[in-house]
Amino acid sequence: MRIFISADIEGVAGVVVPAHGQAGNPEYERARRLMTAEVNAAIDGAFAGGAEAVLVADSHGPMINLLPEELDPRAELIQGKPRPMSMFCGVESGFDGVFCTGYHAGAGHRGVLSHTTSGVTFAEIAVNGLPLAEAMVYGAYAGELGVPVVMLSGDDQLAEQCRPHFPGAEFAVVKTALGHRATRALSPERARQAIHAAALAAARGLADGSRGCKPFVISAPCRAEFTFNTIALADVASIIPVAERCGPRSVVFQAGSMREVVGWMNTLSAMSAMLR
Repeated sequence: MRIFISADIEGVAGVVVPAHGQAGNPEYERARRLMTAEVNAAIDGAFAGGAEAVLVADSHGPMINLLPEELDPRAELIQGKPRPMSMFCGVESGFDGVFCTGYHAGAGHRGVLSHTTSGVTFAEIAVNGLPLAEAMVYGAYAGELGVPVVMLSGDDQLAEQCRPHFPGAEFAVVKTALGHRATRALSPERARQAIHAAALAAARGLADGSRGCKPFVISAPCRAEFTFNTIALADVASIIPVAERCGPRSVVFQAGSMREVVGWMNTLSAMSAMLR
């Protein structure tokens, strides 16, 4: 059994303000260690549940957050950017399941540090009318490959937004949102215990067939609507010949798959840097 883990930071217990995710300050150094420890809990749970191989993708910001020397040596690690399929780089049809650790609710949804891909860029990303969190965007891409998301960790708002779309998946709720930058969290030790238990249950469910998780699929064709935080950002996006301006701050792309949607999302995020 092969497990893929995508590791973000905003949903980690103890992470609550933007500084925790920004390199160059002591708060970030603490947060990346908390992030690494939560990933290790997921890795150990996966192997305890029957996994034979685990691949981890460092998936926050510059994607060089996890500390390789502190990571469980049984797992392989993907780091750095830009890279194909970004947060889910490395996922292929041969994987049995995906874990999403340290994840968060999407843009426009209440939650600790909620955003989708780029907090400075997108006010909302919706496909076929459904607003998506990052776990849903990339989970639908994995779904096209026949791979289900079977475990997620983060705050209560991540669980509220994503649970209906990942039936049968295990959720480790390690903190409760009191606001966008305020939270009531488990201690790091208890958070790791919860993640380990969820990872163990998810892996065992895959191994013995009892979990019943189905891939999350958004049927093609995909109408991807990107609503930006400013009109200027929408102006930039509308330069792309196939973009359709559908509002002052919104553009639409017609896509044949979620893989294409991910490509447009990351292209638009990168292009937005010209206005920063």
